[in-house]
Amino acid sequence: MSDTRPGPLQKIGYLLGRPLPASMRDWVREDLTGPGHVRRYLIRGLIPVIPLLVAFAFIPGELWIRGGMMLLIIIPFLYFQIALIRVYRRHLLVNNGLDASLVDAVKIKRADEVAEEYRSRFR
Repeated sequence: MSDTRPGPLQKIGYLLGRPLPASMRDWVREDLTGPGHVRRYLIRGLIPVIPLLVAFAFIPGELWIRGGMMLLIIIPFLYFQIALIRVYRRHLLVNNGLDASLVDAVKIKRADEVAEEYRSRFR
């Protein structure tokens, strides 16, 4: 296994809540706060639901009934997944020995950039 990136088994363990070695903290920080972290989180959360949605496709009945059953599962699932994104990211950061305030790192960085642009424009 690499010291900077987790291998397949380590990544599965990481996604299930197992902490990675200290040598991979930079990778964890980038995974949870870097560009595309929301997209990665949503995709990872949807993967376990896909077999259930595929199973609904094989239930006899009209297409709109099967689609409705899928929507009744996916809409609340996505709602709660989006609502709990900060909690999940904070948990993974703390679990891997990082500061929980890194969850707000992206927001702080954007605010600093906006403030710097304002200062440069109006001074």
